[in-house]
Amino acid sequence: MNLTPATDMRTTLDPADVQALTDRIEAAQKGATAIPKLTEDFPGMTLGDGYAVQLALLERWLKEGRRQIGWKAGLTSQAKMIQMGVDVPTVGFLLADMARPESSVITTEDLVHPRVECEVAFVLKTALGGRDCSRADVLAATDFVVPAIEVIDSRFSGFRFDLPSVVADNSSSARYVTGGRALEPDALALDTLGVVLEKNGEPVAMGASAAVMGHPAEAVALLVRVLAELGHELPAGSFVMSGGITEAIAVKPGDFVCARFQDLGSVAVRFG
Repeated sequence: MNLTPATDMRTTLDPADVQALTDRIEAAQKGATAIPKLTEDFPGMTLGDGYAVQLALLERWLKEGRRQIGWKAGLTSQAKMIQMGVDVPTVGFLLADMARPESSVITTEDLVHPRVECEVAFVLKTALGGRDCSRADVLAATDFVVPAIEVIDSRFSGFRFDLPSVVADNSSSARYVTGGRALEPDALALDTLGVVLEKNGEPVAMGASAAVMGHPAEAVALLVRVLAELGHELPAGSFVMSGGITEAIAVKPGDFVCARFQDLGSVAVRFG
């Protein structure tokens, strides 16, 4: 699979509009408040506009002293991409303060629509960049992989959104938890890992890593190519979430979630 990024990253919003929408997204995230889709006020908003807002938010938070640790891919299953009418995943940035310890309690009062997904996370030993990044490049650059739970949270009313809006909302990034064991990528069959997601001791979702673009490293390669379109790359040491293996499962206070990965072990977290 060798999909290439969408070539249309054109922008239509003027700088004042980008800053206004950045203010809107930031307020919704910090206040845990649901807001209408951005395209209701800006119907001509493009995918490029969505990334302009996302990157403006990242720049703002980095200036405030927050630290970026990596990136995440979203919409990495073929079915989701077809549903949304795109041929690449979305990307979002990950900050160090989004991480939560394994077996800790994640509060939900500062989230709007919390949901959990099982993912394979990659940690890079060398930098990755460029519009021709391949699965082989990703595997060669990877130091190790770990099992992870991503907590996603769309800030849009009713958990309904379109592509420019969700990209502006940092691709629904919220929290992430890692656990299990770290393994080098050639120490396991990354494309056939089975995973079971349990909530309160009951299985609620299961899948195999092939659901993520046929191989999780393919999703990371696509993420690198999208970043190249935006003028970014993955530096050495980057932490990268490759996308949900299972569907996203809603959680509420009192829920205990455990993701059990073949070969990689388990990762668990409680919600309060």
